[in-house]
Amino acid sequence: MTEEFTTGGCSPSDCASCSGCSNPEGNCQDIEDRRTITLTLDDDTEVECAILTIFPVAAKEYIALLPLDENGQNQNGEVYLYTFARTESGDPVLSNIESDEEYNKAAIAFDTVLQNAKDSMEKIEK
Repeated sequence: MTEEFTTGGCSPSDCASCSGCSNPEGNCQDIEDRRTITLTLDDDTEVECAILTIFPVAAKEYIALLPLDENGQNQNGEVYLYTFARTESGDPVLSNIESDEEYNKAAIAFDTVLQNAKDSMEKIEK
C-alpha cells in the first residue's frame, strides 16, 4: 500500500505538522482537518479517502479513513483504520494493522472518538 496526500498548495513535508501556515497557494491545516488521501491497494486499485481523524491508542497513533466514490460520497459507511506515523522529515506514513487484537483496540478507540464527537455536537445543539 502506498499513499499520496492531496494538499492544495503544500507538499506533505511542509504541512504534515503545521496548524495553519502562510502558504500563498492555500491554507494548510492539521492533516485530519482538510485532507484526503489516495490509497493504492495491493491490486493497484486507487481509492480516494477522506481523513476522519488521527487518534492515539497506548503508544501508537491510528488514522481513520472514509473511502469515497467517484462523486466524493461514502454510500456504505465503511471506515478504514491504519497505523499512522511520521518520517523524520514529517511525511505521514500509513501501515496495515497486523493483528486482530490491535485492530480491535483501534476500533474501540475510534468508536469512543465518534461517541465523544456526537456527545459534543448534542451539547452544542442544546
